[in-house]
Amino acid sequence: MVLAVIYFSDRRREPLPLVLLVFFLGGVGKGVTYYAEVRASAWTGLDMSAQVAGNTGSMLFLFGFVAPIREASKVAAMWPAFRSKHFDEPVDGLVYASSAALGFACIENAITLRDHPMGWIWIARTAVALPAHVFFACMWGYALGRVKTIKRPGPLFPVAWLLATAAHGLYAHLVYGRGPGALVGTLPLLLAMAGATFFAARDLAARGNTRGASSSRTSVLLDRVSALYISGPPSLRTVREALRREGHPITFRWIVFGALVTVGAMTVGLGLSVAFGHWVNVDFSVVDEHDVTTTAPVALLGSGLLAAFPFSGFLIAKASNLPTLLEPALASGLAILFMLVLLGLAAPVALVFALAFSPIAWGLSCAGAWVGRPAR
Repeated sequence: MVLAVIYFSDRRREPLPLVLLVFFLGGVGKGVTYYAEVRASAWTGLDMSAQVAGNTGSMLFLFGFVAPIREASKVAAMWPAFRSKHFDEPVDGLVYASSAALGFACIENAITLRDHPMGWIWIARTAVALPAHVFFACMWGYALGRVKTIKRPGPLFPVAWLLATAAHGLYAHLVYGRGPGALVGTLPLLLAMAGATFFAARDLAARGNTRGASSSRTSVLLDRVSALYISGPPSLRTVREALRREGHPITFRWIVFGALVTVGAMTVGLGLSVAFGHWVNVDFSVVDEHDVTTTAPVALLGSGLLAAFPFSGFLIAKASNLPTLLEPALASGLAILFMLVLLGLAAPVALVFALAFSPIAWGLSCAGAWVGRPAR
């Protein structure tokens, strides 16, 4: 069904046999990687599950072997389409990368449900894994489309592929590597994917509309999303311009001061969450990642931390009175990096969940700064 939506959303539809071939090769890629993962696990004693291989062993296996060969198999699946004459614009990269990812996810979900036929938690795991497969593939798929369109090799595809691979490893660790309660950590990542997809779709629609007659190649769905272009949130191009400081030096004092403000806001948000939890008699000691019903305290603490970011971004933009988002964005990034290092030293297990919340936290900080920056 998802494949049909993607296929029929393109006005100038790609050849159906080629799309189905990519879908089939994506499924074959999953079969090959599944066999390779089983053999590698038997040979090294490592496993995706932290219960089997421990936290370090699980992360090493995922980031060092599983995630790279999975994303590489999707690239190989769409390579015949990439080499064909039909692949001639960035949107084609999204179509074929999605087809490869859906074929891969279809076989992966079938294998998962075959090995675990009972239990709603495994159905939930396969459900949250599907959109992630498509999103990660679209990251490097669009990059391949851009590279082929401009006919100039560069770092765009390698960087996009590495980012997709790293995100795939983190997401797979939360979905399959830890207990059922860890699925809560996928929610901010899913929200971040949805937000990135929305802005990217609007950006593609805007590009298509500015090309006049060539906009007929733009997806019908992208045109629907473009209806929000004027009255909705800022476009990617507008945000990119706000994140630049051309001809002006970066104000480092506001970056350092902003990072301190962000850390302070995070501390206040965490403290308020704890105080509210005690007021409503929430027991923070019962948290267990193997029991989904005990994740409410974690959600409460995470909400308090996330609420601090738009507030701190707004305060930094108001106080600095700078026309760009660069300083607030760098300040929040510095604060997030500080907290990640601190958690890595003090509580490595919590580091995984902090990484999952980092993208949406940074986005919320930029959103608050956008509201607080002076009008131009």
